[in-house]
Amino acid sequence: MLLLFKIRIFRPFFTGAAVASVLLSASIAVAQSVTPASPQPESVQRFIGMFSDPDVQRFLQQQSEAAKTAAEPPLETRNADPSFSEFTMRFRAHASSLLGAIQSFPLETMRGGAVLERDIRANGGTRPIFLVAAFVAVGLAAQWLFWWISAGWRSWMARAPYETVLERVIALAARLLWAACYVLSFGLGSIGFFLLFQWPPAIREIVVGYLFAIVVFRLASALFDVLLAPQAEEEGRFRVVPIAKDAAGHWAKRLGYLVGWFAFGWVTIRLLGTLGFSVPARQLVAYALGLVLLIIGIEAVWRRPSGLTAGRTTRIGLRARNWLWTVYFASVWLLWVMGAMKLFWIAVICAALPGAIALTKASVDNILRSSEDEGDGHKRGTVVSVIVERGIRAALIVGAIVLLADALEVRLTQMTMQDSPLLRLVRGLLSAGIILLIVDLAWSVVKVLIDRKLDDTETVLEVGSERERRRTRLRTLLPILRNFLMILFVAIAIMMALSSLGVEIGPLIAGAGVVGVAIGFGAQTVVKDVISGMFYLLDDAFRIGEYIQSGSYKGTVESFSLRSVKLRHHRGAVYIVPFSELGAVQNMSRDWVIEKMTITVTYDSDIEKARKIIKKIGQELFEDPEFKPTTLEPLKMQGIDSLGDSGLLLRMKVMTLPGQQFTLKRRALRMIHEAFHENGIKLAVPTVQVSGGKDDAVAAAAQQTLAAHNAAAVANPA
Repeated sequence: MLLLFKIRIFRPFFTGAAVASVLLSASIAVAQSVTPASPQPESVQRFIGMFSDPDVQRFLQQQSEAAKTAAEPPLETRNADPSFSEFTMRFRAHASSLLGAIQSFPLETMRGGAVLERDIRANGGTRPIFLVAAFVAVGLAAQWLFWWISAGWRSWMARAPYETVLERVIALAARLLWAACYVLSFGLGSIGFFLLFQWPPAIREIVVGYLFAIVVFRLASALFDVLLAPQAEEEGRFRVVPIAKDAAGHWAKRLGYLVGWFAFGWVTIRLLGTLGFSVPARQLVAYALGLVLLIIGIEAVWRRPSGLTAGRTTRIGLRARNWLWTVYFASVWLLWVMGAMKLFWIAVICAALPGAIALTKASVDNILRSSEDEGDGHKRGTVVSVIVERGIRAALIVGAIVLLADALEVRLTQMTMQDSPLLRLVRGLLSAGIILLIVDLAWSVVKVLIDRKLDDTETVLEVGSERERRRTRLRTLLPILRNFLMILFVAIAIMMALSSLGVEIGPLIAGAGVVGVAIGFGAQTVVKDVISGMFYLLDDAFRIGEYIQSGSYKGTVESFSLRSVKLRHHRGAVYIVPFSELGAVQNMSRDWVIEKMTITVTYDSDIEKARKIIKKIGQELFEDPEFKPTTLEPLKMQGIDSLGDSGLLLRMKVMTLPGQQFTLKRRALRMIHEAFHENGIKLAVPTVQVSGGKDDAVAAAAQQTLAAHNAAAVANPA
């Protein structure tokens, strides 16, 4: 079992060794196939052998570069915006060179084979194949040694927690470092041991190049395995990119294939240059290898997991997007083949930059999310996550600008030494972009701080406490402060960006002031609303969540704007009241409230007994855990308020926190009714005297109706 386990572990390395051996064998076969059947004259052999001399190759390369430099016009006279006819001429020249490369490719293959044949014969024919296998075996041994040494490391990674941000960062860093060391141990063992010996240039470049390509492919695969973690659910690992399991496995494989094939192609093109292939011939091979990249990209798009369970419309939209991506990839490849490198890089950057920014934001938010955010379902940003995400985004944008400037032949380092309308515009745009990035970072940090503070104030504290009053105060002022700072940052960014573009902002500010005065005269009501709102807030007249009344408007304060307040009536209606129309405000939610109640008893009732009963009920409610936190003074009877038509009107009062008096009032009235009924105190009911004799049928019927009504009222006074 241990042997099978090791074989399964080292299967990729055996594959890499086999690939390297096959490639070297193919090179030897090509070299042997181009060997002439009949012996060549000695002078011809000496002439061919001269091309494999490193000094001769270096001299020819220097002469080629010198001729190319002399043929190029100076930078200042180069047309940065070629016309269509010039582009057509360049395309024809490029196509002609490719056609010439197709015709001369067999001859160049023979010449490269001759160079390779000379190096192979100098090392004993097929001897390099066995040496490559030995070097790969040394690399595998070094890799196995690292695997054995890092057993404790692997055991720790298997049980590493991912609950907090720090734990996730440490675990991910450990996995990335281990994967890099694991792959590099193979590279150092194989390539390092190979470089200890002297080898001819061609063999050295072939072996080192393709071993390097294998290492790059495995490094990329390990990186995508850590970031995408296709087996995260089964192995208890953390997935950096927040995507589904099927999508993670799909993209981890395809991205690894893309990087591996790109490394293989890059090494191949470089080796062709070592073997003496011309630039058009190398371009021809590069375009053919690029077709494989195109096929991998198109296959990845069409076979990516959709995760759709919707109907036909959604699937049609997905297929349309697949066709768009297919056309895009094919167009990019055609632009590359046509030699339109400026359009090629513009198309690549315009498509890759937004996706890279969105992917970065999602990954950073996923890594730096807190456990509290997962508990309540809210996604709250932190200052660290904002700085990291905005920093990576700025780096991506700057890198895209540098890459695009290099593709468009714009020398950023020489822009300050030259002066032209176009360069001034470009400098202004770059400065404006930097200013916008800085302002965006500052605003994002401020917004995150305010939003997190607002989230912290969502929890309702003890009613009437100092912390609760501070909480409502913050929920009132922070949204207005956030809106004000947003307007301030936008204004600063616009002014600084215009200034960097060369626009004189002094006259602009003066003109804006004049326009502002004119608008102020025409919009006096709006200005009055804003100023009135500022003074209401400075006076702390009301806060979010408080119940206020102003004229015919009353309700709970829900939110503010710069010119109005939103009130929610207790029946559900919403009032949007401008600050200038509020006038005097009656705040019913501050400090305390006194609720007064009245009850009518018959004239023959014992008032002292009723007072004691009410006092006892008040003490019971005051000691009740439900009402004790909100009751400031217990319920008590103040005395007889008036002599009514049907009985004595008794007045009571109780002091509670604002908004808590209604529940206590309902409980108190129910308890008073039950206690009065048990103690023989009758509640008075309205009495109507009907005139008429006993023999009057109408009067008798009326008296019976009133008697029934009074009996029902006594039985159920509520």
